[in-house]
Amino acid sequence: MVVEKLKCCKKLRSHFSHKMNFMVFDHTCRRIACLQPSATVILAAIGELDRIAACTRYCADLVPEVKSGSRTILADSWTAETAEIVAVRPDLVIAAVPYQEKAIAEILKAGARFLGLAPKTLADIYGDIVTIAGAVGALNRGEELVRNMQRRIEEVRERVEGTARPRVFCEEWGKPIIASQPWVQELVEMAGGEFVGIPGKQTSADEVVRQDPGVIIAAWCGAGEQVPLEKIVADRGWEETSAALASKVFCIRDDFLNTPAPTLLHGLDALAYAIHPELFPSTKGIRQITAVSATDAEKASR
Repeated sequence: MVVEKLKCCKKLRSHFSHKMNFMVFDHTCRRIACLQPSATVILAAIGELDRIAACTRYCADLVPEVKSGSRTILADSWTAETAEIVAVRPDLVIAAVPYQEKAIAEILKAGARFLGLAPKTLADIYGDIVTIAGAVGALNRGEELVRNMQRRIEEVRERVEGTARPRVFCEEWGKPIIASQPWVQELVEMAGGEFVGIPGKQTSADEVVRQDPGVIIAAWCGAGEQVPLEKIVADRGWEETSAALASKVFCIRDDFLNTPAPTLLHGLDALAYAIHPELFPSTKGIRQITAVSATDAEKASR
């Protein structure tokens, strides 16, 4: 009886295997509404921009190529009307979490899948890259992109191994002061620094003074490279910090550190220069305070 059942199972498998040869299954997403700039950057990096049917203006700022063609450019993910998103007939909507609950419900009713991204660490970002790549049938390219990122980060880590590790304060917002995300902490440490403060949490100017970082980095969301370094040092009473006295206060272009995507490699290069300029060359997207002003110096000497 057992032998007969096994023979029957083998026949069924053979039958369905034969049938499968004539059936094409393609579950990859062809029309994506990208409401998260990092997803647009990832799709560009794996050569799948053609899948994007709609994206935000912030996506277009990072990947100008999406402005061409018939793509719908939305103002941003929070003010975009659900009807406007649904109108492009996406089969996948990618956004950051939290996102508008009502909008998610309408998107799902329209038949589109919803992918909410909420990375905290580099491992989370690698997972998002592979997930997005898998959704468009480019898993191999996604995995290769992750390997390249890991390889580049490891090269920097090896280069700073055994060097002094200056204390680094890095902020993603200035009012209130909010420390950069956990993935930035990881990059700071890979670039040879010691991250001070609690990643992603609010802190105070006085607490930063107490921690006395040797390097201060501002990467304000949406500010590009326009953070007023001299002003924040003076206004916050940071003139006496080791970083200010050594003119080691920097602005790094915000999307280099705040966009959880391959652009983080540019942020890594900038961090490496800020922390260990004796080992790494200056690079794009970073601006350094010129010097503590005479007034500030007088305050510091009191």
